[in-house]
Amino acid sequence: MVTGADQQSVGERLPRRSKDAGEYRDDLPGDLYSGSRRTETRDRSRDAARTDSTKTEPRSRATNEPVRRHDGAHRQRPTEADDRAIPGHWEGDLIIGTMSRSAIGTLVERSSRFVSLVHLPHDHTAETVRDGLVKTVSQLPIALRRSLTWDQGSEMSEHVAFRVATEMDVYFCDPASPWQRGSNENTNGLLRQYFPKGTDLSRHAPEELQRVATELNSRPRKSLDWDTPAERLHALLEAS
Repeated sequence: MVTGADQQSVGERLPRRSKDAGEYRDDLPGDLYSGSRRTETRDRSRDAARTDSTKTEPRSRATNEPVRRHDGAHRQRPTEADDRAIPGHWEGDLIIGTMSRSAIGTLVERSSRFVSLVHLPHDHTAETVRDGLVKTVSQLPIALRRSLTWDQGSEMSEHVAFRVATEMDVYFCDPASPWQRGSNENTNGLLRQYFPKGTDLSRHAPEELQRVATELNSRPRKSLDWDTPAERLHALLEAS
């Protein structure tokens, strides 16, 4: 929970808007976006996802479940991702609603702990997760699309189409090793204050997800020397 001191500190350290930004969104520093880049990437994303969706996924003879083909193991993730030296390396997961019927995608940038939430309106099948991730990640500039680390969940079986659409490498944690994406695990714990277990997560509109992400990204963190995630990400981008 946010204490009174935290609330005062948040109020004093809200993310600064860039005067040169063509567009400002509350959940990202304003100058991360370029209209032409967004349009170009969005078009490429649709084409890649559409092309991949026409392919037949290999299936296991024993279970008739899709056989997962992983881009890379966690140990193959570049050193710059592990030491948080360069922004653009993300960790991701789903928080699941009641009876596993609904979900929200969660993304955390490792260097800044910046949070982005993925709206999944109807279900959390591999196709729905792919489309939600592509839509969310495609809004980021190329500099923030270096890698994504996920767990072993079948919801990422469309990772090849995601990588083609976003030009973002995908790495998978070892089985039963959530600590390999610890920033995301910690953030998911915070998110449960807003999206409790045992509730229908599909009822939360994209605007509400953005509001929650903005609140978390505006909260100073001890791990960031009391910068907010939005401030730290902005500074990293300016320095890179």
